[in-house]
Amino acid sequence: MGGHVVQRVCILGSTGSVGVSTLDVLARHHGRFEVFALTAHSRIDDLFAQCMRWRPRFAAVANPDQASILQTRLREAKCSTEVLVGAKALCELASHPDVDSVMAAIVGAAGLAPCLAAARAGKRLLLANKEALVVGGALFMQAVRDGGGVILPIDSEHSAIFQCLPEDRSVWGARIDHILLTASGGPFRTRDPATLSTVSPDEACAHPNWVMGRKISVDSATMMNKALEVIEARWLFDLQPEQVRVVIHPQSIVHSMVVCRDNSVLAQLGTPDMRVPIAFGLSFPERIESGASQLDFAAMSNLSFEAPDFSRYPGLMLAWDTLRGAPGSTTVLNAANEIAVASFLDGAIGFDRIHSVNAETLASLRIEPSEASSSDGLIALDQRSRVQAAAHAKRFAR
Repeated sequence: MGGHVVQRVCILGSTGSVGVSTLDVLARHHGRFEVFALTAHSRIDDLFAQCMRWRPRFAAVANPDQASILQTRLREAKCSTEVLVGAKALCELASHPDVDSVMAAIVGAAGLAPCLAAARAGKRLLLANKEALVVGGALFMQAVRDGGGVILPIDSEHSAIFQCLPEDRSVWGARIDHILLTASGGPFRTRDPATLSTVSPDEACAHPNWVMGRKISVDSATMMNKALEVIEARWLFDLQPEQVRVVIHPQSIVHSMVVCRDNSVLAQLGTPDMRVPIAFGLSFPERIESGASQLDFAAMSNLSFEAPDFSRYPGLMLAWDTLRGAPGSTTVLNAANEIAVASFLDGAIGFDRIHSVNAETLASLRIEPSEASSSDGLIALDQRSRVQAAAHAKRFAR
């Protein structure tokens, strides 16, 4: 991209932690980027402030009443940003002909449709929404190939793997024996598993290393976040399920590793700061300042690694189970988990029941082959899975 062409960026989910970090990186590079569109689900005060600061051409929210309130406030403040509403608007913005790059930072299956729209339109897609690949899988990767765009992973683990591999994707298969995704182990790595039934939402959201939203924080505590990352990595790097492995690394300094065919290991290291993978995605194949602090090797006492304990993190094994299961199984797992985590955060079920809801939903739901063969089918399967998961959550209610 050089310093010459201004890159126009659409940020889907601009008020979340990844969206805010993206704007922080953009603020460090005046003249290189233009904020074309910002979207948020419901935080209109935050979105209003962002629109006043960045003056995007468009903003979008989920709810018509909130869109009307936001548009009125922006007009009164003499800000010309046009407010759009609903899921269709996200797809229109993600595929807009004037957009170069799309930061996909919407959490959950809601991000699938706009990610698909961006992929089909050949955009540079900065993928922080792992569910697009967990739900979309082969369909999503085909859309990227058909559209001629590029996916740049923003999850720190997948960005690390990408940074360890050559730019020529055609040689990846010949280089890789397997990859190792690192996991912090979350807040309960050393806690007695027998006590996990009494965990509160605030305890589960208190991550030792990363600042994240509540849904992702709970997923980190159950290690479902890592299960979803295993599924994402399988598609991103075109690997067999057994070529994706997980190792616990409590310090979150080594972000992931590639084990090559000759048993050489390539790793990417850095401070636990999302601005590093975001800056890399925005500037690839160049490197720009991210705002993250440098690693101080002299101050690092140790880097430790351990195998994951599947009795503590039973949900982790569901990654490989669903990848080997019927097409669409990963869609069911993701939908069930979104319902289970929401039920836990609402106080309806215990922390240990998140896995129960996920496992029961997978066991009880029969997937029709047609459901996994189109995006409409997958969205219908996602909805069906949520209904089933909600019924199981009710059964496991406190």
